[in-house]
Amino acid sequence: MTTIEIFEPPLCCSTGVCGTEVDQELVDFAADVEWAKQTGTTIRRWNLAQQPLAFAENAIVKAFLERSGQEALPLVLVGGEVALAGRYPRRAELARWAGLEQEGAESDGDCCSGNCCC
Repeated sequence: MTTIEIFEPPLCCSTGVCGTEVDQELVDFAADVEWAKQTGTTIRRWNLAQQPLAFAENAIVKAFLERSGQEALPLVLVGGEVALAGRYPRRAELARWAGLEQEGAESDGDCCSGNCCC
């Protein structure tokens, strides 16, 4: 199965519920990651503040940061290749990258595939 790696900006926590304001995007993403992990998908999340060596030791990530800066994070690698940058993936994207069927989840706006209702 393909490994999905998410290289995230410096965060105090990965859930989005730390501090006084809830980051709904992170809350949704954390739920989607848990969903994907329950299907057997290998997902690794790396936080720049807590795991800087993971960023420095990966040539693709290091070059991305040198070129674009940490403001361009998160960076998503699928099978070691860049799949997405600048935002967290949606459940449909995680499912596609992992080769999973996705029942009852929103698509990425592609309603022509017949997998969602518009």
